[in-house]
Amino acid sequence: MARLMGQMMQMPLMISSLLVHAARHHGDTEIVSKRVEGDIHRYTYQDAELRARKLAQAFARLGCEPGDRVATLAWNGYRHFEIYYGASGSELVCHTINPRLFPEQIAWIANDAADKVLCFDLNFLPLVEKLAPQLSSVKHFVAMVGRSHMPAGSSIPGLLCYEDLVDGEDGVYRWPEFDENTASSICYTSGTTGNPKGAVYSHRSTLLHTYGLALPDGMGVGAKDVILPVVPMFHVNAWGTPYAAPMIGAKLVFPGPHLDGKSLYELMEAEKVTFSAGVPTVWLGLINFAQAGKLKFSTLRRTVIGGSACPPAMMRTLEDEFDVEVIHAWGMTEMSPLGTLSKLKAKHASLDAEAQRRILEKQGKVIFGVDMEIIDDDGASLPWDGKASGNLVVRGPWVIQSYYQRPESPLVKVNGRDWFPTGDVAAIDADAYMQITDRSKDVIKSGGEWISSIDLENIAMGHPAVLEAAAIACRHPKWDERPLLVVVKKPGADLTREQMLGYFEGRIAKWQIPDDVAFVSEIPHTATGKIQKLKLRELFKDHRLPTN
Repeated sequence: MARLMGQMMQMPLMISSLLVHAARHHGDTEIVSKRVEGDIHRYTYQDAELRARKLAQAFARLGCEPGDRVATLAWNGYRHFEIYYGASGSELVCHTINPRLFPEQIAWIANDAADKVLCFDLNFLPLVEKLAPQLSSVKHFVAMVGRSHMPAGSSIPGLLCYEDLVDGEDGVYRWPEFDENTASSICYTSGTTGNPKGAVYSHRSTLLHTYGLALPDGMGVGAKDVILPVVPMFHVNAWGTPYAAPMIGAKLVFPGPHLDGKSLYELMEAEKVTFSAGVPTVWLGLINFAQAGKLKFSTLRRTVIGGSACPPAMMRTLEDEFDVEVIHAWGMTEMSPLGTLSKLKAKHASLDAEAQRRILEKQGKVIFGVDMEIIDDDGASLPWDGKASGNLVVRGPWVIQSYYQRPESPLVKVNGRDWFPTGDVAAIDADAYMQITDRSKDVIKSGGEWISSIDLENIAMGHPAVLEAAAIACRHPKWDERPLLVVVKKPGADLTREQMLGYFEGRIAKWQIPDDVAFVSEIPHTATGKIQKLKLRELFKDHRLPTN
């Protein structure tokens, strides 16, 4: 019998359609940006869509062809937003690079992705001038400023002006349609040992992720919201908010590099922000500023906190003192990034406030489009009883199946299906709420950014006085976790804490340098010679890091 097919229009899921929709149906809704230059820039979705079309024309005039990568080193702002659409919408690949990484890592990532164009905010000019000779694939460097702010005498050959590129086009351009599985963007993760790995997203995966994000039990955003993404646009595409806002027609507010408590508070109040998203560290600064001035939020009512586990005390402070609902979230670069968000079910309405809070402090339940499982080391499924902990695996249309230019598959088989191993250890309760209980990877998560313990150990082992070294995470009141370096000195060697920490200068990004050093006579090992990180963490669980 012949299969009966649906008789629906065939319209590929295109990232450009999000901005076209916003321009047609929410054309006068504002996008507000606190620029690197220090002033406030305002325009509308209609303006942004036209400029994104001009940018697509400009990229073509520079010789970009389908599949070429356009890289950014930039903060959250309207020009960065335009690149999201001007690049991906014209069948190029938007590659956001984390400028907080060590320069050698940035160079490696840009070369691995074979970036053809690099667009950057002006405050990253010294970094780009240092990197430019190492970026063999980059043909065009673009300063994201107007002509009046172009740097004089830059060492970058042929440096282009962003506004000149946009102004040089007429905008008579029609967004192309192509296979929705075409690559749209690429983000690199450095959460594992070795070189960073690229996660390549498609137009289809990004659109489906955006639908999931906007669901009521996702971020639950709508056209009445004013959204300020504090999470950087170079951090897994700002968790998808630059795509969700035009989809639902919400006003967007970009903070640029101004992420201190005072700047964020003033911008939120001035623009009547209702919803935000960011890592715990940023909220700590915002809370401290508001408490010091006995201030309240007049419009902010919801925020998603992820990147690191949100401390329960922070959740309670935001909810009790500031009337801000905290949505605890979990995900990863390989998941675009959303996996779970913590919101109550109808059955929980009768619980007392404390019981509800204990549920909401978990990482939460999946949104449709993601499935999860916990398994033992043999790949067998474990019960969802809130007690059994196992290796957390996930699957879904916005979860990667492989890394860029890495032929080996990271996927594992569970009950005959492919799943992605997250590297986290978790428990899932009977109501399908997931809670991270440990991490199988020995990385340190500081303020939402990964620090590789292996990188720290490798640097430390290069010191002539070090016999052996291990890096572990220690709890920190501001950054959630910070690195502690445990060192065994060579017999007769003289080495101080200050000398050891000073050895990291120039070898790794300053924010990745360990906060403290503990000298020990020996480091515990397994029978196979591996360092027992779990035992080290137990030994130093009460270690107090310096706070100055």
